[in-house]
Amino acid sequence: MNLNFNAKRMLGWALTAFFISINTASGQAAPDTVSQVNGTVQDALARPIAGANVRALGSDGAAKAQAATDPNGRFELSGLKDGIYAITASATGFDTGSSVVNVHAGQTASVSLTLTAQKVLEAAVVTARRLDVARNGLSPTTGTSLYHIDATAVQSQSQGAETPMNKVLLAAPGAAQDSYGQVHVRGEHADLQYRINGILLPEGISGGFAQDVDTRFAEKIDFLTGALPAQYGLRTAGVVDIETKSGAFENGGRIGIYGGENDWLEPSLELQGHKGGFNYYLSGSYLQNNLGVEAPTSSDKILHDHTQQQKGFSYLSYLLNSTTRVSAMLGTSVGSFEIPDNPGQPAAFALTGVDSSAFSSSTLNEKQDEVNHYGILSLQGSAEALDYQVGAFVRYSRTKFTPDSVGDLLSNGVASQVLRSDNAAGAQADASWKASAAHTVRAGAYFSGELAVNNNTSAVFSVDSTGSQSDSTPVTVVDNNRRPSYLYSAYLQDEWKIFDPLAINFGARFDAVDAYVQEWQISPRVNLLWRIDSSTSLHAGYARYFTPPPTELVAPQDIAKFQGTTQAPGVNVASNVRSERDNYYDVGITREICKGFQLGLDGYYKDAQHLLDEGQFGAALVFTPFNYATGTVYGLELNASYRGKHLAGYANAAYSQAQGKQIESGEFNFAQDELDYIAKHSIFLDHDQRVSLSYGLAYTVAQTTLSADGIFGSGLRKGDPVTNIPNGGKMPVYNQLNFGVGQHFRVPSLGGFDARLSALNVLDIPYQIRDGSGVGVGAPQWGPRRAFYAGLSKPFSY
Repeated sequence: MNLNFNAKRMLGWALTAFFISINTASGQAAPDTVSQVNGTVQDALARPIAGANVRALGSDGAAKAQAATDPNGRFELSGLKDGIYAITASATGFDTGSSVVNVHAGQTASVSLTLTAQKVLEAAVVTARRLDVARNGLSPTTGTSLYHIDATAVQSQSQGAETPMNKVLLAAPGAAQDSYGQVHVRGEHADLQYRINGILLPEGISGGFAQDVDTRFAEKIDFLTGALPAQYGLRTAGVVDIETKSGAFENGGRIGIYGGENDWLEPSLELQGHKGGFNYYLSGSYLQNNLGVEAPTSSDKILHDHTQQQKGFSYLSYLLNSTTRVSAMLGTSVGSFEIPDNPGQPAAFALTGVDSSAFSSSTLNEKQDEVNHYGILSLQGSAEALDYQVGAFVRYSRTKFTPDSVGDLLSNGVASQVLRSDNAAGAQADASWKASAAHTVRAGAYFSGELAVNNNTSAVFSVDSTGSQSDSTPVTVVDNNRRPSYLYSAYLQDEWKIFDPLAINFGARFDAVDAYVQEWQISPRVNLLWRIDSSTSLHAGYARYFTPPPTELVAPQDIAKFQGTTQAPGVNVASNVRSERDNYYDVGITREICKGFQLGLDGYYKDAQHLLDEGQFGAALVFTPFNYATGTVYGLELNASYRGKHLAGYANAAYSQAQGKQIESGEFNFAQDELDYIAKHSIFLDHDQRVSLSYGLAYTVAQTTLSADGIFGSGLRKGDPVTNIPNGGKMPVYNQLNFGVGQHFRVPSLGGFDARLSALNVLDIPYQIRDGSGVGVGAPQWGPRRAFYAGLSKPFSY
């Protein structure tokens, strides 16, 4: 039942009068003894309301006494005869509140009234938004390459809110796609850090949070690249800074369903609300389809590729007062994946009791399960000159690969059950002090500890001195290990506004890692931003980087256990993976050509020692880090964007080159001839893509949005069968174009709805991402074929 304010007040008074009349009729006579009522009037946050008008109403509805509250919200009503009264309180900007009291002879009745502020919603929103601004101010962007992605931009994508996070990031300059949902930025292998409301998220074993973070809960995304200020460390190719939806102090939500071809079904639910200073946002989704992992063939009928995924997120926030709030965030992602089969692969080994001639690689049954849970608790405060945020986090991540125990032995000579898990916990503190109009000093610290567990149970065959299979009965090799690791970081920096158009941010950070190796570094940073005029800005920066390997992915192998088996490495060297150390330079310029239309040009260069890369060396779809002794990465980016009343669009073009020389860790994963060549020659990294393009256009008229977006790539690296140079070849050029239509409409008695139609790879041009060759590349993968999807969602309020 929906009642306006006057109807509610009249109903309340009517019920009060009825209650009083019932009690009076029951024989409770009112003697002539005079009594009084005192009490307090406060708001929903327990703050006293001064100057409120308090009245005592008798059974006839007439006021028998009245008073005004003092500065402490206190009042006293005197001269009342014994009986039952309705005590009402009213104040400007508040709804009237009431309570019924029974006044007895010679006694004083007490009552406490809480009024709901008509403006409390606005005040809470203002406070929350002010704290959001203060929190964002803890993370400077001076001198970086910054790309904004808000909820409107996401809705303009062909899949709208159903767009996976990695696909959202591909709309940013310098981003290139890879298999298994990976995104490479500026020639780096992954190396992205994800932050939620300013708190750094530790990585999951599945390779990062790109697929574990649901796009729905993002209010906006800031994507930072380049020479990062001292605030940012550890993962430095790019920063994905997500500001979550907070409920916006509106009670409501959205329910939707999306699906179509490839058995795609994706229901979702969002809830948000507030009460006083408390607000919340909750989201959950379920996804199933037959596109869990990229297909190993170009066929539009993929064998054994079903996936089921569940994701959930919650944000809870409470305003302790006008300058402080406490927040909690919980996230979960659980997924099961069938590993797609590649038909036509022969049996290469013999297995006792199995007819190898009947082997079919199209019936393999490999599976992988992935779990990621995280929780964050933070306290944020904002005073006149000091802003701070202190947070603590925990994360659990697990990946389990289950082989086809017969088929894998026949085809690969090994069937390995792989279980990797990682428990992490830590804390982060950031503070910003506005020392003067020209100087803003920022400082912070970070600590995390984790326990990585790597359990591998492998069935293998014995081999003779020539490496040929010598026994068709498999033996079992167990190779389990666990390792704690610790990260320590601290930074100090000053943002100095030298004069109005020129600002410089300089500082340094300290990072240390205690894991398979113990290393540390002090890294200076300097960034400059010069606003040449009202339309043009120039930025430049230098950063010294220290990038530890992702401990949860490091899987040391006791290679001695596999000697004399089909899993024996060709190289018996297993040096520990080390932290990468870089000198990074970046310079760029942006100009607003006209209102809403902006152009940008950016160049970068990185000189690396112990350059980190990752490869898929086993059957499990998990990557293992290794080092090149030296490496260089450089490139150029051009970006354009426009946002008008009806039309919005973007276009990005990037040129990049990434090379490394001399593999110096995890050598057992490589063939000796590869190691020998790379020791003397620089080679292209397997994720090097020379040219990457992304583009999008959306036109909105009335309640309809038409959109198109796409990506283009010159191709990742592969092996060269002619020269045998590692990563000496490249994959073919590819292009994927998508279309989308979004429509808002209303249904009588049911309210508003939002519908969406999506067409992915609408030209149905098959393209191959990987062919299974190259350094650290495990299997071939193809991009998605043309498919059509539809969605319907409904916003609601309560």
